[in-house]
Amino acid sequence: MTECETAEVESPLNVVSNGYEVGERATSDVIVRLRTVHGRDDWFYTHSKILCAKSQYFALRLSDDWPTYHLLDSRYCVEVLCIENDFDYHVNLLRMMYSNLDEPVGDMWHSVKNALGMLKVATKLGCSAVASKCARYLEAVPWEESEEEEILKALPAIVGSSHKLVAELAAEVQPILARLQPVEAVSVRNVFLCAVHAATAPQSRSKYLEKSPSDLKVAAQEQVEYMLEEDDDAPLLIPDDDLKTDLKKHFLKLFKGFKAELSAHLTDSTKDLKLSEKTIFEKVCDLVWASRVLPHVGLNPDFVEFWVEASSEITQTLNTAKLRETSWNTKLLVVEITATVLKAVGYGDVILTTNDRIQLVKVWLPFFRETKPVLDSLFEGEKMELEMDLDLSESIENSLVSLVLSLPSDDQAEIFADWLRWNHSWFPDLSEAFEVWCCRSKAAKRRLNIEVPNGANAISSVGA
Repeated sequence: MTECETAEVESPLNVVSNGYEVGERATSDVIVRLRTVHGRDDWFYTHSKILCAKSQYFALRLSDDWPTYHLLDSRYCVEVLCIENDFDYHVNLLRMMYSNLDEPVGDMWHSVKNALGMLKVATKLGCSAVASKCARYLEAVPWEESEEEEILKALPAIVGSSHKLVAELAAEVQPILARLQPVEAVSVRNVFLCAVHAATAPQSRSKYLEKSPSDLKVAAQEQVEYMLEEDDDAPLLIPDDDLKTDLKKHFLKLFKGFKAELSAHLTDSTKDLKLSEKTIFEKVCDLVWASRVLPHVGLNPDFVEFWVEASSEITQTLNTAKLRETSWNTKLLVVEITATVLKAVGYGDVILTTNDRIQLVKVWLPFFRETKPVLDSLFEGEKMELEMDLDLSESIENSLVSLVLSLPSDDQAEIFADWLRWNHSWFPDLSEAFEVWCCRSKAAKRRLNIEVPNGANAISSVGA
């Protein structure tokens, strides 16, 4: 390849230093040849005084200590091999050696990609001043996700290099990696607890913030769930006993606040009914979110226990004259929470006593069958935005079937008799459980080796 003067490559920088100019052939005493494996070979007319002052690599390369320095060509020509993608960064670095490095950092790089490319080349050639400015820029500016990946690929190699020119610069890039280092467990725990409090904070506490409170709550709720989620990466934190204790106290306070608001809505005649209904709805929304989060921190049994204990009070309150024909959005969310509880109990994830399981079915079965037709009607009439959809309905039915079949036979009989007498709605459909009960009841004595006296009926007709 024939020689090409640097003047043919445009530069955005002022490349004059101490009266010298890169590409000035008349005063140049050394040629820098940038070469790539693909055959690119560009010549740059430079000055050893500038190169040696700004680059440890060139200072070593042009010193008497370099093994081939005394060869004639080696004194006046330095070859630098590079990959094609880094070629422009090498050119820019040569020009930057002739520029004023005291100008503001941000004006030099214009982008994370450019600064990272310059950092790699400056490190390779031992240009500490340029590398320092690159590192300061990268540490201070925001990164896109794709830029983070590039930084993670490049910087560890720079930091871990044993090359003496690089080793002196490694400390400059450590602050950049600090942004990507794993967070200490104590810090994660503090952020997590703060996020939980923000995710369940009353909207009135955030009314002076610029963003709407609901946006802030949703953001906090999403990030709490993400911290606990196990995807391609492990969860951000694993709850220990102390964290569980703190969370249990917080959510117990949330539960009590919900019950207190329900009670006050009925007994306090001075309360603004619309405001009270809005507050109740907000608290139920928080409980819906809690029902999704608590299983991830090992507190699902505590959630289920509270809900079972409060079930009678909740359903009685929602069925009072004051609330019977209102608060349908709240009732739908209550149905969602109960569906989660039924699923946990029905499939054995949470173990309850027989009496608690009987109570759970007998309290919520009438509520479901009375509430669902109204919810469906309101949604079809476009009087509600939320819907008791098919997935929720099927989840309730499947959980109830499992739960009912876990009860003593006589209690099952009582539940089925009540279910069959209800003519207004077939929801929830317990046909599958009823069929199993019939088969079990018919075969029970034979299977248990209980003899039936001659002439006696297996089931007495008295009272039928």
